[in-house]
Amino acid sequence: MESRKDSAGVDEASGLRLNEPTLWTNPAIPAWKRVLGLAWPAFLQQMLHLTVNQTDRWLAGNAVGLDEASQLAMQGAQTTCFYLAWVVSCYGVLASVGASALVSRLVGAGDIRGGNLAFHQSMILALLLGVAGGASGLFCLDSLLGFLRLEGLPKEFAHDYLSVTLMLLPFQLLLSTAVASLAGVGDTRTGLWILVGTTLVNLPLAWMGFRGVGEWAGLGFAGIAWGTGLSHALGTLAALGILWQGRSGLKVLPKLLKPDLPMLGRLLRVSLPAGADSLSLAAGQLLFLSVVNLLDDASKGAHGIALGWEAMGYLSGAAFGVAATTLVGQNLGAKQPDEAMRCGLTALALGAVTMSLMGVFFFTNALSMFRFFCPTEAQSAVVEVGVPVLRLVAFSMPMLASCIVLTSALRGAGDTRFPLLFTWVGFFAVRLPLAWWLSRPEISLPGVGEFSGWNLGLFGCWLAMQIDINLRGVLFLARFWGGKWRRVSV
Repeated sequence: MESRKDSAGVDEASGLRLNEPTLWTNPAIPAWKRVLGLAWPAFLQQMLHLTVNQTDRWLAGNAVGLDEASQLAMQGAQTTCFYLAWVVSCYGVLASVGASALVSRLVGAGDIRGGNLAFHQSMILALLLGVAGGASGLFCLDSLLGFLRLEGLPKEFAHDYLSVTLMLLPFQLLLSTAVASLAGVGDTRTGLWILVGTTLVNLPLAWMGFRGVGEWAGLGFAGIAWGTGLSHALGTLAALGILWQGRSGLKVLPKLLKPDLPMLGRLLRVSLPAGADSLSLAAGQLLFLSVVNLLDDASKGAHGIALGWEAMGYLSGAAFGVAATTLVGQNLGAKQPDEAMRCGLTALALGAVTMSLMGVFFFTNALSMFRFFCPTEAQSAVVEVGVPVLRLVAFSMPMLASCIVLTSALRGAGDTRFPLLFTWVGFFAVRLPLAWWLSRPEISLPGVGEFSGWNLGLFGCWLAMQIDINLRGVLFLARFWGGKWRRVSV
């Protein structure tokens, strides 16, 4: 599919104006400037996500009128909801990764019409996945919560919250895919402004849904989910409205809103392995959570709070991952594999420095960070078990950067099979067996017998996590440095 432009830089067939698509493939601009040009809006996007998550966590930790048992139960339920919300985002990778990778490759090659077609097909895929995932999730929700060993009041809280999340899932997937498509073109600023608006709407909606307003008492824990889901719906409408007018070379065209099997096939060749990787990661995380859920309620709550703060580092790396996806994809499309390598390594270096600084912050401020969410004496047990694990994760920030940024770089190249293999090794051969052994007082293996565990509780689970992160970080670095991803076709 070729694109013709008039003298004003407008594609004659679609009427789309290009927004300097060669900017990100121009070797005259230092790689670090291009990385930061894409990463800073993505970084602010990720911090907006974190603001929403942490505000929701603060609301649950400062509920009015709950007894001590209900307070701990709600915080324990929120940990499970945090995990399952992350599983949903992994599921959305089936649409968003193909969008960012293929749009960036086609735009880098100068094929803006092909990139716009890839955007439309990704949105169709996101809608189908959202409807199917939401319906199947609602059907299996009780069984899933039982599998995760969540019982009693925590299970009730989690069920109410997740039912709303699953009902509104299509909006979340459509929004993330639209933002990913814009990032593939090299436009991370529009996605930032959309998410600024989404966040500004989300915060008051979640607050009112949880605590009520006036004589209305609110919906409790489920009200937080309504606030988040409705803000995603409004964000989706805003994104589609902007793209209907045309933005950065992408424009909603009704004639393209029908399945195009060849393009869907190209998207799925990239997205299916990436989706399998993300869903394998999600499955491993859920199994890991099931080990944590065998511990007491204080450990469950501390685990969720520590993960929420760790997200400051993780999401910082994800911002540099967005830059890596776009720059690797566009430079490969422009037949500049050496430049793609340079940009990927620059994104990794900047991401590792940023995340390491976050690690220093975790280590020195862990106590006050936990007390922010646990202000009462009744929650002191959560603080006691949570502070050591947050300090522990600080030492793994450089290798976590390797996992996050280079996963995105490889996805930008269309090399999505090796990350899947690394996930299987890291989670299922390392993290899960070690977490069980290090956290439990005894280990029982059918047909083998019983063995003594280390009985380190939550700290043992997080120690296993750090070993896994460092192993996979080395594997990702070796894969990217080897350079075979340069020859992958999409």
